[in-house]
Amino acid sequence: MTLSISSYNHLSLSQPSQWLKKWSHLLKAKDSVLDIACGNGRHMHFLAQLGCEVIGVDKDPAALESASHYGAVLQADLENEAWPSAIDKKFQAVIVFNYLHRPLFPKIQECIAQGGWLIYETFAAGNEEFGRPRRPEFLLQPNELLTQFSQLTPIAYEAGYLKQPDRIVQRAVFTRSYPPDTKSASTMPLLSLESLSY
Repeated sequence: MTLSISSYNHLSLSQPSQWLKKWSHLLKAKDSVLDIACGNGRHMHFLAQLGCEVIGVDKDPAALESASHYGAVLQADLENEAWPSAIDKKFQAVIVFNYLHRPLFPKIQECIAQGGWLIYETFAAGNEEFGRPRRPEFLLQPNELLTQFSQLTPIAYEAGYLKQPDRIVQRAVFTRSYPPDTKSASTMPLLSLESLSY
């Protein structure tokens, strides 16, 4: 199925993010997952192994050729084109890694089904000291990620410095509602990485 945003390829990685691996227990086999800026499909591969049904979106056709081995792919430039009808629906989870285009935040939020999840990780201010991206439009400001999804509830958040490679990130998990067996928000403390001065 060829349904192909723009992947900001700062990290040439083949392994899934530790953040996704840490929170993958939230997802079940057959859950529908939208991977925005999926690149070559490293996260699609991981989620497909869990039995999830993944659609990856990216504007790079070469990257999507690899990603297509792990699920449906959609070639689209979400920064300059309308949101595609093929993904204009609810997903059990949306994942975004190493990608930031703020005008997409409302659409991303709309895609989360009741009881669904948003798992997000990208670069933050301070990363310019270590490498790309350096431009402010590609870097989250302090705590910005927590403030952008008002219809969702954050259940975990980390911000600060990570190694291998050295970088500054913000990463969070949000839900549209809590499943019956999940603790309430008041008893789920936000997590924090070692912070650096931005």
